[in-house]
Amino acid sequence: MAAFLIVVNGLRYGCGLKGRGASLVWLILSLIYLCYLHGACVGFILVIAGINYAIVKLFARYKYCTGIIWSFNLAMLTLNRVYEGYSFSLFGQQLAFLDNYRGTFRWHICFNFVVLRMISFGCDYCWTLSSSHFDHKEKGLSIDKYTFLTYLCYLTYAPLYIAGPVVSYNAFAAQLDVPQKNYSVGQICCYGVRWILNFLLIEVMTHFFHYNAFVVSRLWRQLTPFEIFIISYGVLIFMWLKFFLIWRYFRFWSLVGGVETPENMPRCINNCPDLESFWKSWHASFNKWLVRYVYIPLGGSRRKLLSIWVVFTFVAAWHDLEWKLISWAWLTCLCFVPEIVIKSFSNNFQAKSTLGRFIRRELCAIAGAVTVSSLMVANLVGYVVGPSGIKVLMSRMLHKDALPGLGIIFATFYVAVKLIFHVRDARKT
Repeated sequence: MAAFLIVVNGLRYGCGLKGRGASLVWLILSLIYLCYLHGACVGFILVIAGINYAIVKLFARYKYCTGIIWSFNLAMLTLNRVYEGYSFSLFGQQLAFLDNYRGTFRWHICFNFVVLRMISFGCDYCWTLSSSHFDHKEKGLSIDKYTFLTYLCYLTYAPLYIAGPVVSYNAFAAQLDVPQKNYSVGQICCYGVRWILNFLLIEVMTHFFHYNAFVVSRLWRQLTPFEIFIISYGVLIFMWLKFFLIWRYFRFWSLVGGVETPENMPRCINNCPDLESFWKSWHASFNKWLVRYVYIPLGGSRRKLLSIWVVFTFVAAWHDLEWKLISWAWLTCLCFVPEIVIKSFSNNFQAKSTLGRFIRRELCAIAGAVTVSSLMVANLVGYVVGPSGIKVLMSRMLHKDALPGLGIIFATFYVAVKLIFHVRDARKT
């Protein structure tokens, strides 16, 4: 990080480097970084990236170009996982010796983010040619900005390579010429100090609270439903803080380098009383990517009930090809559908009397408690018990001895959601 920033900022602010020159310097430094991470496997990344670039340039003016881009990238995503990043011996015994130089980090794990960037480049280029921008506030790039050099720089940009945050090609390329100006030096320094404090927090948390140990060792099977829910909640909080630290570290690195990206965790997980606000605040840059490249092309709000199934199935498959993640995705959709229907009905019903507003607020609080409970159950299936443990969990939860504990949990969520509403009302005044 230090070496990258010293070179990049020295050349950018000292020598006025920008545009193609900045792309070249960033690409060289990023490829050195990738060679350390993946060794000879960098060749796989460059070959796949080259094929994707050729597909985009060849088919960009055709009607079904985005379909071809998506098909190729989904195929690569699947093949990379099935063949575990490939062995060089698959392509001839004369290349087998390269398997001894695969670096320190499995390349096909990081490549999931590269897939998002390849799709972003392809779609942004196709939409620029056809002038079919769905976001009219966005300033489109000129055609000459979609070069192979800038494309490779975007795919491999060191600060964002491993974990994001995800930024569109258009947004990235625009900042090659003009560094971000939304954050001052003082604000970026404060951002870094806050990161250090949060790092100390997770050190304390992992030392004293052993939620993940209960999950990994499967000791949860010996616990009561009330205790299982507490473990699930602890795992959820730990996951939020873990990703918060990872994403903010790389975003901080990117900000110091002059590239602004979306904040992945703009709101604490405990401040999300509905699924929509939760997913807008958890991996928010990925959420924006999904809205831009999946949700809106599928029809957006006009086909919301159908689109969410495609979106969440892709999210699960993008993370990993595991049935427990597919189960998590479909469970989340099952919880999402009632919320969408109720919100649609609620928006058409405007309470005018004091009693009507009170009833509406209470119903919203109850719905929020149901949503949080649903998130807990989805998290239990996805990250604690797995699909194989659903039967055991349900038998425990439906037992009469479990009902008081579940009632306490639900009442706690209800009170918490009411508190969230009061905090938000206070901020508006």
